Amino acid sequence: MRRISIFGATGSIGQNTIDLIARAPEDYDVVALTGAGNIEQLAKDAKRLRAEVAVTAHDHLLDDLRDALAGSGVVAQAGTDAITEAAARPADWIMSAIVGAAGLAPGVAALKQGTTLALANKESLVCAGSLMLETAKAHGARLLPVDSEHSAVFQALVGEEMTAVERVIITASGGAFRDWPIEDLANATLDQASSHPNWDMGQRITIDSASMFNKAMELIETREFFGVQPRQIEVLVHPESMIHAMVGFNDGALMAHVGPPDMRHAIGYALHWPARQALPVARLDLAAIGQLSFRAPCETRWPALRLAREVMETGGLAGAVFNAAKETALDEFIAGHIGFNEMAMIVEEVLAIITSTPGHIDATMTLDNVAKVDHLARQEAQRVIHNRAG
Repeated sequence: MRRISIFGATGSIGQNTIDLIARAPEDYDVVALTGAGNIEQLAKDAKRLRAEVAVTAHDHLLDDLRDALAGSGVVAQAGTDAITEAAARPADWIMSAIVGAAGLAPGVAALKQGTTLALANKESLVCAGSLMLETAKAHGARLLPVDSEHSAVFQALVGEEMTAVERVIITASGGAFRDWPIEDLANATLDQASSHPNWDMGQRITIDSASMFNKAMELIETREFFGVQPRQIEVLVHPESMIHAMVGFNDGALMAHVGPPDMRHAIGYALHWPARQALPVARLDLAAIGQLSFRAPCETRWPALRLAREVMETGGLAGAVFNAAKETALDEFIAGHIGFNEMAMIVEEVLAIITSTPGHIDATMTLDNVAKVDHLARQEAQRVIHNRAG
């Protein structure tokens, strides 16, 4: 029986992971489940899976969680420190699906116990890729990709040498606004940005898909995960979301991963790796689909892609600045304080300010320094937003 933990259990990735393990509960011993404000779901899953501990990120919800778990034998805890402590509990396999930079510290704690970390928290590699990889190497841990694109690349590389790789192509659906006239984007509403044409995801990642910030993060993640150069990474808009990524080799061949837009495939591949096991996902009927389409992304429509390439060229802690500014701008868009197009403008301005100031992005990559730069970037983003409003 494998001991597993799920961080971000109440989100879409966490729920899909639970769906898979609940189909074979005799195979798993659940150590920890963590969530945020959805106490009802967290408690329900913790009791159903007989977890050892359930943790909410919000201290003020501890009593609610305790009440929901009363009589179950599941220990209730709360707070960010409790989540990091839960990540240090011995487990054979840990899903990292916490949204945002908050997933970094638990991810590092999990790697330090030498476990297998299934990584859906792209912010960890964007903010501190070298720290994550060096920690995994030092403690004999393994990182497995769960983003559909990076899982696809990982699978396409099985049995291949990285020296033979010429390029990596990650695909993007284009999100809610892929066919909108560019001049209409400035007036895009929250509801419009929160509706994805292909994937069933949480609100924040759905908006990030519409702005292509999600794909921008994945550009940086691709470089960190696979050690390829920025010039080797391409983005291709593929509205059908059937081909998740392609790897091009030095003999001209392209290896493509084709599958339905269902995150249970990438999750299941990481869960059962290195074996393949049957998964409850749709089987594609290519004759019925008929054709697949592709087009180059327009960086005028999606400036986040250009910013990601600038971040990769800058290096250091620029990724942490990029992510913190993006998260802050997204918060403000959701709150109705800024427009859709302003998110990229704010991120670009914050990057320019902080990367031009010595001592910030060139600091040694440690958890403390990442946290300091993250805090600085969020403060700067708020200042920029205030100035734009004033």
